[in-house]
Amino acid sequence: MKFGHHTFALHLPGRFSTLGNRLSRARYFRGHGVHSPFVYAVVREVFMRRELLPGDRALYDALCRAGIPQRRAVQLQNLAIHCGYADCGLNRADAELCVVTADVPRAETLALVRAAALAKHTVALMAPYAGRERHALCAQIVAEHCSTTVDNRGYLLVFNNHLPKQHFKL
Repeated sequence: MKFGHHTFALHLPGRFSTLGNRLSRARYFRGHGVHSPFVYAVVREVFMRRELLPGDRALYDALCRAGIPQRRAVQLQNLAIHCGYADCGLNRADAELCVVTADVPRAETLALVRAAALAKHTVALMAPYAGRERHALCAQIVAEHCSTTVDNRGYLLVFNNHLPKQHFKL
């Protein structure tokens, strides 16, 4: 609408523009609506904890040195303990839990995810919403993957186990 020389437009705040993404995740809030006992346990025992579980802290230390935020480092370390992964590694597919940082190029990321799938290892892709290119890469990985994936905004978990193909946006 125009009034004289001034144009009046509806300007929505930045947080309101992400409302669609938030509403699509509302049904999985705190694990409610998750019909997978495995994923429900991951939500309740890993994502909702703020402190480290008792056990090895090698992954936590490596993630903190790599610049991963403390909250995400705690969650990934707790995931490793909760799932009983014997070894974890950054940007390598030979570990049971492979954490792929956002600075790894697209082709190399796809190769890591494919190698981890062949070895039946779990992958955590950091920063799935760090730009359109990264988001498109993660969407491609979810579409091509044959097991369960969990997106909790900070990272995308790609499980390569016996679980059926399903995608959770927490």
